[in-house]
Amino acid sequence: MVRIFERYWQIMYWLLAILFIGLSVFRPFPFSWLIKITPIAILLLFVTLSPTKLFPKLLKYGLAFSLLGDFILDFFEEKGFVFGLAAFFIAHIFYIICFFPWKIQSPPIPIAIATLIYGTGVVVLISPNLGPLAIPVYAYMAILFSMTLAALFSNRSNRWLAVGAISFLLSDSIIGINKFYWSFDYSDLLIMSSYYAAQYGLIKGFSGASTQATSPDNQKD
Repeated sequence: MVRIFERYWQIMYWLLAILFIGLSVFRPFPFSWLIKITPIAILLLFVTLSPTKLFPKLLKYGLAFSLLGDFILDFFEEKGFVFGLAAFFIAHIFYIICFFPWKIQSPPIPIAIATLIYGTGVVVLISPNLGPLAIPVYAYMAILFSMTLAALFSNRSNRWLAVGAISFLLSDSIIGINKFYWSFDYSDLLIMSSYYAAQYGLIKGFSGASTQATSPDNQKD
């Protein structure tokens, strides 16, 4: 059973992710939270069952808090917004630790600058409408930017990690724009597509980084 899961986890992940993305236009519906968290539960199970050296030890905690955040935001909706934000805040802290150590290198610098410009623009747009949520939203955006930059400048950095981190920023910025600036139809399709791409990209990226680090060529250096 474990071998079957390890072989087909990516197919299961994307089938369930696409199912929820498609159904998101009909929300709210009964047990939508269960379908929403199942793809992340698959990633968490995959990381837990994988050999210890394949992933950073704290990665599963980042996924666990992401799963918790997904549940809170879907089950409690508006009432759970701040608590969902807090869960993802903690998730990003674990992700940042997993990216350690970091180094400043030239290739990601233009991407990092573009990311900061984009993120700052989003904050400027939504700021006038944040009201009492200003402090939690600013705090969350700060940790989100930090996670994105940590992914770009990590020693583990690769294309998958970069795609995962930037997709996370994109997903959460669309949430902010939709909630605090301009609410538009079918926003959930963009939010959830980029979110599932983000979590998948991070797992693929960490897996690729670990495989590369333990390859015979690297061990000879």
